Amino acid sequence: MAERKKNDIESLMIRLEEIVKEMEGEKLPLDKSLKLYEEGIGIVAKCSDELEAAKRKIKVLQQGKDGGIELAELPEGTFNS
Repeated sequence: MAERKKNDIESLMIRLEEIVKEMEGEKLPLDKSLKLYEEGIGIVAKCSDELEAAKRKIKVLQQGKDGGIELAELPEGTFNS
């Protein structure tokens, strides 16, 4: 399943690159430009959702109070830029 998600995100990113190239490289009618822009925004939203879901699943190992290793949630804001 993780491999499928990776492929989904990769295929979405490839499509997004295609959209950007098409919009940069050609003089497009306004309606076509708007459709491509809308598709691109949808792709960005899907990828963002997938990445947020992945971040919530990430666990880190840390040393517990008893000296043993325990799983802990990734600290909030770790990936924020």
